Amino acid sequence: MLLQIMKSKIHRVRITQADVNYIGSITIDPVLIKAAKMIPGEKVQVLNVSNGERLETYVIEGDQEGEIGINGPAALKMQKGDIVIIVSYAFIEYDLATKHKPMIIFPNEQTNRLE
Repeated sequence: MLLQIMKSKIHRVRITQADVNYIGSITIDPVLIKAAKMIPGEKVQVLNVSNGERLETYVIEGDQEGEIGINGPAALKMQKGDIVIIVSYAFIEYDLATKHKPMIIFPNEQTNRLE
């Protein structure tokens, strides 16, 4: 049996840009992607602490330190300055799932940088 469990989480970062005309996805600082053990193209859930919205999209690696960009139609639900939590999940066999420890990172909420 496979269980879907939390694989990793970027806890409370601030959206630095929102572009409704972009193709879609969430752009994330490459340092944060690596620290959270996420990869470009990975499906994530974005939880907006500022307004309660939740959506699913995929990761795009950004170029800039501290960058969190919400793109495409998601930019109609979330905007620059909103605080979000980004969560990824994995399907894992039950025995491995009982021992799994998710990677959770806590960047600085103002700068989106690890300290």
